[in-house]
Amino acid sequence: MRSRLGTGTRTRTRTPHARRARRARRTRGTAAKVAATATVSALVLGLGACGGDDSDDKGNNGKDGGGGKESAATVQLPKLDGEKVSVAAVWGGSERKVFLEVLDEFEKRTGAEVSFVPAQDPIISFLESKVAGGQPPDVAMLPQVGAIEQAVANKWAKPVGPEAQKELDKNYAQGWQKLGAVDGKQYGVYFKAANKSLVWYNTAVFDNAGVEEPKTWDEFMQTAQTVYDSGVTPLSVAGAEAWTLTDWFENIYLSQAGPQKYDQLAKHEIKWTDPSVEKALTTLGGLFGKKGFIADNALQTEFPASVKQTFTGGDQPKAGMVFEGDMVSLSISETKAKVGTDAKVFPFPAVGDGPPAVVGGDAAVALKDSKGAQALLTYFASPDAARIWAQAGGFVSPNKGLDLKAYPNDVQRGIADDLIKAGDDIRYDMSDQAPQSFGGTPGKGEWKALQDFLKNPKNVAGTQQTLEDAAAKAYKKS
Repeated sequence: MRSRLGTGTRTRTRTPHARRARRARRTRGTAAKVAATATVSALVLGLGACGGDDSDDKGNNGKDGGGGKESAATVQLPKLDGEKVSVAAVWGGSERKVFLEVLDEFEKRTGAEVSFVPAQDPIISFLESKVAGGQPPDVAMLPQVGAIEQAVANKWAKPVGPEAQKELDKNYAQGWQKLGAVDGKQYGVYFKAANKSLVWYNTAVFDNAGVEEPKTWDEFMQTAQTVYDSGVTPLSVAGAEAWTLTDWFENIYLSQAGPQKYDQLAKHEIKWTDPSVEKALTTLGGLFGKKGFIADNALQTEFPASVKQTFTGGDQPKAGMVFEGDMVSLSISETKAKVGTDAKVFPFPAVGDGPPAVVGGDAAVALKDSKGAQALLTYFASPDAARIWAQAGGFVSPNKGLDLKAYPNDVQRGIADDLIKAGDDIRYDMSDQAPQSFGGTPGKGEWKALQDFLKNPKNVAGTQQTLEDAAAKAYKKS
């Protein structure tokens, strides 16, 4: 059955106090290659300007973006008084909390009653059970291109309506629109993007070790060694959530093998036993297998914990650096560290000729032909919905209509600006392009193979064969 997080029906006449009380009762619980030569320098400039901002404990800069004023609505939404609309997503913790605020605003403006349906990975399997039971959600937030394609192939997905398409045409580059289309027909609205080519670091640790931000893989490994020698474990790895391990591999592979090989492997046009994969896994294994470089219990460490253990403990945290996308800042906001002062970021180091730039995203897809579902897609395609999450941090929108001042600090603004400037020159996250049984299922396929590799990083050949066997099976069925 659909799970409603919260009680009561709220219309536009509800007071702000009532809305806050209602939210408090709720249960709280994504890649593109951006042209490196054009955008990495912009990213460095955007991130290099982030020192010493006046962020509060949530990373908000009260004088320079991140909220404060309410902006005027940019899109007219229909009246949906009393209509029930459900949205399924895998988001939990801080992400779910902020997404509920996004949905609250939709309720306020339309009079609809929106329920959040907590989904599990893989979301396609979750939706399959809902469809079979006759209770699909109105809208699902799909975190993989392959998931959109499967939803269309299964005849679950409904095309976007004219109002949503109008917002897409106004606010989105063609590249992002194409990622949500199947056979030339638009189904997905990319609401949330993530730059996955970032390494975040504890500035006190770097200062104590006397190191600077590395630009190449060799410099990165030397930086890690120096941090280790200073008495701090260099890296926190969220091995319990294997999507982070796919991101490690993809960044190394894209930089080292280049975009053409990357595209070929993403489509399984070359095998995972290819020498280029061997080279990338050997490079990754050199990091994972280096004694003392990875914080203890990596395979039991979930993503939020990997961030928090990097930014708690002052200048003696459990780790000095953590790799992942812009969403890291949301977990940092739950510590006492301040983004831009205690926590800074540098682009993933160049392993080959240039640094990689990998992003992922979550697309809203309608599973019902309803007025409420289409209104939600229109809302998600507008700057109005994106602004709410942007102000909270830990979020980057591909929506070029969103004012960069909405982001809470210079770090987030630099990342978002870089993403928008990339325009149509994008390639999507490799694992998210794969059939979900290979690239997005806990305990199976690429996720399981890379978790096993983290446990035994010397087993390059065995890992390659395991990956190829799983890929061959998954792509054959797709």
